[in-house]
Amino acid sequence: MQKDTELAAGVDLSPCNCLALRQAARHVSQFYDRHLAEAGLRTTQYSILSKLGRLGALPINKLAATMVMERTALSRAIGPLERDGLIKVGPGPDGRTRSVTLTSTGQARLKAAAVHWRRAQKEFEIAVGTTSAADMRTELQRVISIT
Repeated sequence: MQKDTELAAGVDLSPCNCLALRQAARHVSQFYDRHLAEAGLRTTQYSILSKLGRLGALPINKLAATMVMERTALSRAIGPLERDGLIKVGPGPDGRTRSVTLTSTGQARLKAAAVHWRRAQKEFEIAVGTTSAADMRTELQRVISIT
């Protein structure tokens, strides 16, 4: 009976923490993607632009580390952003590294997308609860720091 309930809900109630986190991450990403699509961005792209907007230019390895992404996955994600002129990849501060910079076009797209992100954020917090959402972010940051 539980198996039928899980299948009907489209959720696997496995005790695996990794699976549960990945399913939740995909679900939340799809939710934010629907909102950000109006600005022509996906969640990962918005996150990269937002990070660069807050922190300024970053070496690729540092950006990957702050995004908690593999460097190769980040390289695939920044390709379309560079192609569309939203970021620029150039020499890093020491000449051996590459650095990623938000362009003025990228700043404008980030500003336009932020409206859609705020709407997604508000809808998510209404559905989950503002306190629960804040507690979840705190707990997820703790998980990131211990693994």
